[in-house]
Amino acid sequence: MSADSRPRRFVIAALTVALASLIAGCVQNPNSVFHHRTDFNRDVGSLFGLLIWLGTIVFVFTEGMLVWALVKYRSRPGKAHEPEQVHGNTRLEILWTVIPAVVLAVIAVPTVQTIFKTQGAARGDALQVEVIGHQWWWEFKYPQYNVTTANELYLPIGRTVNFALHTHDVLHAFWIPALGGKRDVVNNRTNHLWFTPDSTTEDAFNGYCAEFCGVSHANMRFRAYTVTPEQFASWIAHQLTPAAFNPMPAPPAAGTPAAAAATKTSTKTAVTPVPPAGQTAPGAAAPATASLGMPMQAGFVSFAREKMPAHAVPRTPIPASIGFDTTLKGDPANGAMLVTRGTCIGCHTIQGVPGMVAETGPNLTHVGSRNTIGGGLFPNDTRHLGSWIKNARAMKPGVAMLTLGKGQYDPVLKARMSIGLTDQQVADIVAYLQALK
Repeated sequence: MSADSRPRRFVIAALTVALASLIAGCVQNPNSVFHHRTDFNRDVGSLFGLLIWLGTIVFVFTEGMLVWALVKYRSRPGKAHEPEQVHGNTRLEILWTVIPAVVLAVIAVPTVQTIFKTQGAARGDALQVEVIGHQWWWEFKYPQYNVTTANELYLPIGRTVNFALHTHDVLHAFWIPALGGKRDVVNNRTNHLWFTPDSTTEDAFNGYCAEFCGVSHANMRFRAYTVTPEQFASWIAHQLTPAAFNPMPAPPAAGTPAAAAATKTSTKTAVTPVPPAGQTAPGAAAPATASLGMPMQAGFVSFAREKMPAHAVPRTPIPASIGFDTTLKGDPANGAMLVTRGTCIGCHTIQGVPGMVAETGPNLTHVGSRNTIGGGLFPNDTRHLGSWIKNARAMKPGVAMLTLGKGQYDPVLKARMSIGLTDQQVADIVAYLQALK
């Protein structure tokens, strides 16, 4: 390579990098913290912008002085190589002390103001949400309404939300980048985070755990939905109702009068059709709303799946070792018996179902209305739900849920399950859980 071509190649490479950086900076990631949808992100974004501009000014000035000195005092033919030695310059020393002090003061004042604002207490009428981090899923409680759900957070547009952050086990960090800043979830301490989603519309956002918490840290996700106040009130009212599908009582013994009566009426009994997500089941009683004191949007049960933006739709692949026949027609009544009389009863709560009061795993009362499963890792559809029931440990390393599918390889026990649920039984459980709107 000739000496003349080297500077030209360097300039071309530098311009290419600069152009690529400029283009990348113009494309805003949907999970960026620089969306101004909340007061929190606006305050942080304004502070960041100020720091960037001041940093740029200082960088350009400093590098400009450096380049000027290199050019002015470069070695030239016929001139002495040793520059003039100068000892002390009071004016210059005062100047380079005062300028950094002024720059730091300009940076420090808005920084401290932002810290005090974002770390301060939320307003008194804020919506209270208790966040509990588990390995590896999120539990959300609304103490003002006595509602508990998992992995899907509903926030009313325009209302300040105050999060009280706890952990059930190890350290976590609660983060919804497009709405608010990250806040650590630590043991033996309640941290708080608040913001107001006042500059957004009905939308779905990705949430994460941002503190390493074990083998499935990267799989500990959730969804946050911003909805209108009327939709939020309707969602709360629906969450207060018992499970939409209640298992039928055990059949009477054969040969008894009760058995004969049940036989005559069995042809008249039908399972309520499962409605699409976001709609109320046909014939279901509307929840009482007077106690909420809020206007409601009739028929709103959950955020509609078809409204979810592409970046919020989970696309985690199912391991090839798990196969589930989605053509099987499930019997929700049999699925109810399998759930309420099997191992599920030791881990989950289903409101309105006797005995289903455990809190080891997520609350399943209205799991059929959720858009995701597995800690926000998979879409809540027949294929993924059936695969999760068969072998959750293969789909998400480290989960406490047992491998339930017969013939499935358990990565923890390192053995193939000789007993367990058949695909038909899994299909029955799927049908039951999908009916829990």
